[in-house]
Amino acid sequence: MTQDFFSQWHEAARIATGLFWMAFWAFGLGYLISSLIQVFVTEARMKRSMGEAGPRSVALATLFGFASSSCSFAALASSRSLFAKGAGLVPSLAFLLASTNLVIELGIIIAVFLSWQFVVGEYLGGMLLILFMWLVVRLTQPRKLIEQARERARQEEGSADEEVPDWRAMIRRREGWRMVANRYVMEWSMVWKDVTVGFTVAGIVAAFVPRSFFQWLFIGSGGNDLGFFQLLQHALVGPVAAFFTFIGSMGNIPLAAVLFSNGVSFAGVMAFIFSDLVVLPVLRIQAKYYGWRFALYVLGVFLIVLVAATITMHYGFQFAGLLPDPATAKSVTQRNFFQVDYTMFLNLAFVTVTIFFLGWKIQSSGMSVDWGADAAEKTLFGLAVIAYAWLLGGWLLAPMYAG
Repeated sequence: MTQDFFSQWHEAARIATGLFWMAFWAFGLGYLISSLIQVFVTEARMKRSMGEAGPRSVALATLFGFASSSCSFAALASSRSLFAKGAGLVPSLAFLLASTNLVIELGIIIAVFLSWQFVVGEYLGGMLLILFMWLVVRLTQPRKLIEQARERARQEEGSADEEVPDWRAMIRRREGWRMVANRYVMEWSMVWKDVTVGFTVAGIVAAFVPRSFFQWLFIGSGGNDLGFFQLLQHALVGPVAAFFTFIGSMGNIPLAAVLFSNGVSFAGVMAFIFSDLVVLPVLRIQAKYYGWRFALYVLGVFLIVLVAATITMHYGFQFAGLLPDPATAKSVTQRNFFQVDYTMFLNLAFVTVTIFFLGWKIQSSGMSVDWGADAAEKTLFGLAVIAYAWLLGGWLLAPMYAG
């Protein structure tokens, strides 16, 4: 029994570290894009391109999101930059949804762990999420709350100066890129605690929680003909399951394969994949950026459109005879994370960028440790420290007793 625990402990540490290794370059790419936006993009330029919730603005936001990161944490920072710079709420949320659901690398990971139907579902569902979000926001848009959130986002950005240097001049100056380095480090410093705890919990769940638990959680799993209310329950429980296994878009995919291999419906699995924006760590960051009222409003909008989009897709695929076969799923516990592939080279590139920017930040303005500004932040800091201790023990101590 003791040996089994230590074996599972080591496996939990391996999975947590491996999933983070898979996603690190996406984090770096997202934070780099966010830093570039904050430093080089002026409010006037953003207002001209994305100021209104028209088709052109939403299309631009979707395209920009497609070219951005699949990491939800990084997408949150980029979306905040756009919103604070003057973009409308619908384009800002369209960018956020696109950058977590329409990116190329996410489709590749889905193809590896699941099947082509899920790849189609990811991109089709991402478009449905944006269209449904646009409709819900237009029907419910609280203008006063939006303006309050924008003002708070501008304060978080720390860029209230009316005169902004021309980006063409700044991009050729050393000072401009020093500001990018500082912003890049600041973005990491804001969410490192959430990221650490999220990946660690994911590894623990994957290693210790039996698959039967997920089958119990999703009523009717494994059945061939689920009724509407069973599908609705799957679509609602998907975000609940994601809450306990949350690690962002990229890391959610292997665990989605676990659900699918245990008979969870297509709607339930897609709801789980799409749930990276309706869980507590994202809610906390949104509240930090905009305030709790606005964060809860966005959470409600995303939850409504998530359920609507996944159920719509399930019935559409069923009607076309394209629902995927659960036998195609691959287990996360059998994944070989560390190997010589594109992930390794991309990670090495962004490790180099991160070290360079961190050194530049320390040299130019010093570096302070974020202990947390309030009780919640201090608690999260403590949990992050415990998480590092757990991971270190899982790699070094657990193998000694695992037999």
